[in-house]
Amino acid sequence: MSGTIVVGVEDSPESRAAAEWAAREAMLRGLRLKVVYVAEPTPRFVARTPLLDPETYRHWAEQLTREAAEGIRLRHPGIEVITEQLTGTVADVLCEAAGFAELLVLGSRGLGGLEGFMVGSVSLGVVARAERPVVLVRAGEQAADEHRMDPVGVPSAAAPFRPVVLGLDIDHPDDTVLEFAFDAAALRRAPLRAVHAWPEPPTSFYRFAGDAELYDELERGQATLLNKALRPWRQKFPDVEVFEASRCGGAAQVLVNDSRDASLVVVGRHIRTGSFGAHLGHVAHAALHHIAAPVAVVAHS
Repeated sequence: MSGTIVVGVEDSPESRAAAEWAAREAMLRGLRLKVVYVAEPTPRFVARTPLLDPETYRHWAEQLTREAAEGIRLRHPGIEVITEQLTGTVADVLCEAAGFAELLVLGSRGLGGLEGFMVGSVSLGVVARAERPVVLVRAGEQAADEHRMDPVGVPSAAAPFRPVVLGLDIDHPDDTVLEFAFDAAALRRAPLRAVHAWPEPPTSFYRFAGDAELYDELERGQATLLNKALRPWRQKFPDVEVFEASRCGGAAQVLVNDSRDASLVVVGRHIRTGSFGAHLGHVAHAALHHIAAPVAVVAHS
């Protein structure tokens, strides 16, 4: 269904955070929101709980979906909210639902501290297979978290958005990923920080003479390539302020470090159709596990 954001819900804090984020995004984009609950034919907890028979489970699922939609309508008037209850293997059904949406939104449980975040097998499976953009939202995510402090230093959703951060592979820059990131920044009237990582020169481990000159040359060359990849998109989105961050280091760690103040982080995922099946690259995997902001994974060919 075109013109629709789909959010998968369940009875969890991360699901509620995802539904709220999806509602705010639907408002920004002027799209309708579909709230989806996927019921497994024989849910694991039903099998373990004799008092909760399949009919009771069905009514519970209906109530959960209905109450989620009603709450969104109350908190976000003006958004068209529809609901759907589906049956099947959760990851399979959500991947199919994503194919008919502009965007699929799912929740991701937070652990806090240095432990990072817990991304369930269902969410990871959907992200690795869906061919439409998928956004994972942490438990506890609030609207104010995506905005700068107000003039008195208090988090406020009325303040400007924090930057949108794009993890960019300049060896294979993809238009789908770039357009998604620039469009997200334009919608938020936020700056876009394009982050690119390049490996340390091999000689630096041995401290050869001329290492500093080699490093400077590589740094200038990589910055030039990043600028070249962004140039046509700057022209397409002249109102988006762009900051270029070309860093020496591992791509995953560089992106995590540069995303601490992000409102949204955008990474690409290459669609693989070979015998190895679905695949989630190490940069996207690190982003999903270690970045606190919502993370959009954009599939591309």
